[in-house]
Amino acid sequence: MTAVSALEQARELLREFPVVDGHNDLPWALREQVRYDLGARDIAVDQAAHLHTDIPRLRAGGVGAQYWSVYVRSDLPDPVPATLEQIDGVRQLLERYPAHLAPALTAADMEAARAEGRIASLMGAEGGHSIANSLGTLRGLYALGVRYMTLTHNDNVAWADSATDEPGVGGLSAFGREVVREMNRLGMLVDLSHVAATTMRDALDTSAAPVIFSHSSARAVCDHPRNVPDDVLERLPANGGMAMVTFVPKFVLQAAVDWTAAADENMRAHGLHHLDTTEEGMRVHRAFEASHPRPVATAATVADHLDHMREAAGIDHLGIGGDYDGTAFTPDGLDDVSGYPRLIAELLERGWSRTDLAKLTWQNAVRVLGAAEDVARDLRASRTPSNATIGELDG
Repeated sequence: MTAVSALEQARELLREFPVVDGHNDLPWALREQVRYDLGARDIAVDQAAHLHTDIPRLRAGGVGAQYWSVYVRSDLPDPVPATLEQIDGVRQLLERYPAHLAPALTAADMEAARAEGRIASLMGAEGGHSIANSLGTLRGLYALGVRYMTLTHNDNVAWADSATDEPGVGGLSAFGREVVREMNRLGMLVDLSHVAATTMRDALDTSAAPVIFSHSSARAVCDHPRNVPDDVLERLPANGGMAMVTFVPKFVLQAAVDWTAAADENMRAHGLHHLDTTEEGMRVHRAFEASHPRPVATAATVADHLDHMREAAGIDHLGIGGDYDGTAFTPDGLDDVSGYPRLIAELLERGWSRTDLAKLTWQNAVRVLGAAEDVARDLRASRTPSNATIGELDG
């Protein structure tokens, strides 16, 4: 199979089984760059100078469903209003581009959007800080359309430990387990990207519904705490959940880990947050890269993770979560949302079948959301909403 024919086959497959991407930070990029002024960042036209994401490139990439992240920084003093603004930002996108973006809340909505040739648009909240220790706020986010919540971002919350913070409660606290149970009752997917391995294991012990990793790769391939250990991957078949491989070079390429630590320190030395992707932040990033060439990941690097994750978890438990517009750097060939066919072509070259790839791109993600809906339907028949507080459960 030649590279050209593999790419042609990949594009043909994606026309039938498009990509469900688990995590895209376009809403935060729009907030940071233009304060949601969609006239200034009209994604109906090429925005390659500013963003990884626009509608022409989503179409070129074969994207059929997108979880838009309604992330806000965990160091904000009052994250709930900012999260609501992010949700409103996604709604503005859906109102402006109805021919291309279809609001989606359920697995059935995803299939309906695919049949219409539109991109099913779901929302995921990135970080439990967005509920401010309130189960009522969690229910409010669900009512507004949020269909997954990442339990932490880069910092611990009072009830769950992050992968990139010092241990706090040793995984999930009693209140954290109640958050998981209430998410199950609602039908909101429990997202374990960003959380400590102890939190992953506690969540799997607690959850009655499938969990997801919306944008995480394999720790055995790249030893970064943001990635998933094998013992956790091996539990996904019993849980029914899925791990959605991310493209972020510092999570997929071991050589990029040390380089990123130095680049982050350079950002802080310039008075900037290390995740800053504004034009000023990118200027600082590019200047650092000019004098310190970065190790370059490729589609093959990401495919190495998928090969390993398939061995550990099985083909029924894999997906894709690129993290576009949430990272300063991307792999060569996966530069933006138009790049998914190159990854699929790489996997075809490695012998992945059409059946395998249909599960990876579309079927697994739709099945997992549908399964969470089924669990919620049963739980709502036997459980009322929880009004527990963190003070009551954690003291």
